[in-house]
Amino acid sequence: MANQNVVVVGAGPAGVRAAETFVSAGIRPIVIDEGARDGGQIYRRQPDNFTRSTAKLYGTESARADALHTTFDTLRTSIDYRPRHLAWNIADGHVHVVHQGESTAIAYAALIIASGATDRLMPIAGWHLAGTYSLGAAQIALKSQAVAIGKRVVFVGTGPLLYLVASQYASAGAQVAAVLDTSTFGKQVMAAPRLLARPDVLLKGIGLLAQLRRAGVPVFNGITPLEIAGDADTGVTGISVRLRNGRSHDFLCDAVAVGYHIRPESQLADLAGCAFEFEAATRQFRPAIDIDGRTSVSDVYLAGDGAVTQGADGAEISGKLAALAALSDLKKSTAAATEIARLRRERLRMERFRLGVAQAFPWPHHLAPQASCDRLRPRRAPRNSTARRR
Repeated sequence: MANQNVVVVGAGPAGVRAAETFVSAGIRPIVIDEGARDGGQIYRRQPDNFTRSTAKLYGTESARADALHTTFDTLRTSIDYRPRHLAWNIADGHVHVVHQGESTAIAYAALIIASGATDRLMPIAGWHLAGTYSLGAAQIALKSQAVAIGKRVVFVGTGPLLYLVASQYASAGAQVAAVLDTSTFGKQVMAAPRLLARPDVLLKGIGLLAQLRRAGVPVFNGITPLEIAGDADTGVTGISVRLRNGRSHDFLCDAVAVGYHIRPESQLADLAGCAFEFEAATRQFRPAIDIDGRTSVSDVYLAGDGAVTQGADGAEISGKLAALAALSDLKKSTAAATEIARLRRERLRMERFRLGVAQAFPWPHHLAPQASCDRLRPRRAPRNSTARRR
């Protein structure tokens, strides 16, 4: 492989495991990451001068976070690690990156894109007001800056991340005014057969809900977001929703975190010319890959949430598979067929769970018509009560 680079974009769970697999095969990969430190979004490391425990930062995932960070620290001398490098284009066998205002092009013989995911959002009246954040942004504030996005926060949307971030805020001592889920409890029960593909993860999710209940956080299912109240001077002052029983309800708050699952961050795959396909279960287009992460473009592989959102442990497995696929295509494979088969079985199990999550917490496409531009003006929330029914 003289004069040929193996490049990994992203230093989250998928990227770290891909890099580890290349190093085990005797290859020194170039690892590009936009962040200043490894870990990605889910295992984002806190600044050096922060002293919070990993249990506080990552909750039930602290052991996995510690393991990933330890692995990366061990790999540092065996990889060409380039933090704070933004990959902005892929063309003609090169990854174009910018660092400190200077752009360079890196040739590759194999490229693993482990770009992670981003929040999936839908407009709601008043969402432009100061104090409205995505779930991911709320999580970054807590992990990287040790601050809450407000004194009294409402979390609204659907999906596991909604409950995870709300529970992280509650554990950190923040006041969580409410968790508002557009999905119904009935849909979640109906998805149980698929969710049982990963009973340990299902139990963790139930544990997050129980933690919120113990903390006295009200949780509402089957809600319809109506508007975020406030004005340009004061920012967010409340949120109005329609409850499952049809009645409207106002919650006073000074911050709202919104999110409907996460979606693959697929811009680099698109720039590379990879084929996309529409997935009916999640109602979105995503890159087309085989089970090992091969795309329609030769020498380009996708791993982790940048292709399929199977969670952090699923991302680690897909990172290994993508690197093994690249090694095989480069005639450098050293993995046993039994190990590859085991990883594929695990990925299929996680895929069943992912489809269960999509069934339990569906993308609320029925809300899209109310998101038209003429309905996005907020109103003032009442200031003399904690909540108001009408």
